[in-house]
Amino acid sequence: MHYVISATWGPTDVTRAALPFIFAASALQAGDTVMMMLFHDAVTIAVDGTHQKMVPFGPPAKFAEVFSNPNAKVLVCKPCAEVRSINEDMLVKNAAFGGMSDLHQDVSRADAKFISF
Repeated sequence: MHYVISATWGPTDVTRAALPFIFAASALQAGDTVMMMLFHDAVTIAVDGTHQKMVPFGPPAKFAEVFSNPNAKVLVCKPCAEVRSINEDMLVKNAAFGGMSDLHQDVSRADAKFISF
């Protein structure tokens, strides 16, 4: 199965921000592939050094597990990042800028399930 996950929460609510990463980590542990698209406040999670400081209240942090997994692709909404003065060279190693066409491409896969947080 291929999961396409849309996330909008970031450091303004760390626990909400953690939920899509917890789901993604669970899917990856089950042998599935994941494409995560970060929008709005969630783009800041992909800035190198940010997710390491984020501690959700209750659930375990799974940010690093997703960013480091070779079966996960993490895309950052380019317009959302640029309006926040985030450049692509500021992102963690396994994240890259993307857009709606990238999201559409992955959602259109026959084996894809779309989840929005």
